[in-house]
Amino acid sequence: MLLQDTKRDWSPILQQFEAIVGESNVIRRKEELLVYECDGLTSYRNRPEVVVLPRTTEEVAEVVKVCDRHQLPFVARGSGTGLSGGALPTDDCVLIVTALMKRILEVDLENQRIVVQPGVINNWVTQAVSGAGFYYAPDPSSQIICSVGGNVAENSGGVHCLKYGVTTNHVLGLKLVLPDGSIVDVGGTVPEMPGYDLTGLFVGSEGTLGIATEITLKILKTPESVRVLLADFTSVEAAGATVSDIISAGIIPGGMEMMDNFSINAVEDVVLTNCYPRDAAAILLVELDGLEVEAEENSKRVEAICYQNGARNVRIATDPEERLTLWKGRKAAFAAMGKISPDYYVQDGVIPRTKLEYVLREIEALGERYGYRVANVFHAGDGNLHPLILFDNAIPGALETVEELGGAILKLCVAVGGSISGEHGIGADKRCYMPEMFTEADLETMKWVRQVFDPKGIANPGKIFPTPRTCGEAARAGTAKQFEGIERF
Repeated sequence: MLLQDTKRDWSPILQQFEAIVGESNVIRRKEELLVYECDGLTSYRNRPEVVVLPRTTEEVAEVVKVCDRHQLPFVARGSGTGLSGGALPTDDCVLIVTALMKRILEVDLENQRIVVQPGVINNWVTQAVSGAGFYYAPDPSSQIICSVGGNVAENSGGVHCLKYGVTTNHVLGLKLVLPDGSIVDVGGTVPEMPGYDLTGLFVGSEGTLGIATEITLKILKTPESVRVLLADFTSVEAAGATVSDIISAGIIPGGMEMMDNFSINAVEDVVLTNCYPRDAAAILLVELDGLEVEAEENSKRVEAICYQNGARNVRIATDPEERLTLWKGRKAAFAAMGKISPDYYVQDGVIPRTKLEYVLREIEALGERYGYRVANVFHAGDGNLHPLILFDNAIPGALETVEELGGAILKLCVAVGGSISGEHGIGADKRCYMPEMFTEADLETMKWVRQVFDPKGIANPGKIFPTPRTCGEAARAGTAKQFEGIERF
């Protein structure tokens, strides 16, 4: 347990930080700290005591050693685009920001790997190797601003995770600074390494086991052919059935996304793609890649499946610019919601594909029950839902009600055999719902692992796991009644 000392003398600690990273890279003025009060989940805010911006592994290690000596909690932060409060500062904490660690350290095209610092932006990786015919597959919607270090912490996914997997499937090795300041290397430069999979353990650990300072990533050859199909449907059920039928046919698209009517119109109002039919109940975006003959054949098969399920129209794009236009609306969906509503609260749950129709009906019913509109944008291929709840935070009590609605959606996902997160992580936002998925023994086992890496509990404390202070009985009240009539699949 951390010792809370409200009378701590920070002067000598700040001097130690300044000696490590330089005076200009230690931020303490209150007005400057405002920038770091939250991540992309702006509903939760807490000001850090100090922000430190290191540039190298050695500087990170020395900063962490200071925290360890003084038992100071520290929180690692990249670009701050996370949506679960994973980089939310805790009381009396040091925020270690990796934004200045933005060097690409090595490019090895022959062995299809690249080594980067954690502050490198996701999209920069592909830009660095695209001229040679390679790319980096994980592509969160925020890929033009989110950092690789943050992607590693949250095990981020994206449009192409259906076929190519999430971040953990593309990380070969890591250089880590552990919570005591020691530097270790896990994984390596080849996909299969003997011993415990410490790389897999660290990816998705949300900063609770240490800080990644060098990341070895796998890059892929750019496919010979890419085709994007846009199909529109008069019912969500038909679109959902199409998703299942495509996968059942043995076709694994590079990406397969669905948007409901509300999302379609929000995007068209803001982005003006003029591609998404406003009267469609739902649209499917299906990307097929591979060899020319493979992409062409699968394109014909997917088109036929769409029409068999009642699609009104299927548009096929092969030109790179046209493909980007079709994807533009989906990539901008979250931003579009921000344009039409004062605030929105996004959740991230996973369900079996076969339960898509049922879950969407239940989400609509929950929205009506709570009195809020819910837009649905999701990775349909792997059942990763992103319901966006629109509300006005200026209305007293609105946020609390919306959070309750979001929690009900997560419980629904678990009830049908899914998960409370697909790619956004747990952070501070979902920690109270971990008991919905895991038994006390499960959670205790995870905590043992955390304690091995961080026995003093100073690395991103209060995240992932529920505590009596943050998640009392009231947080779990009503769970059984909420879904009494739902079969657990």
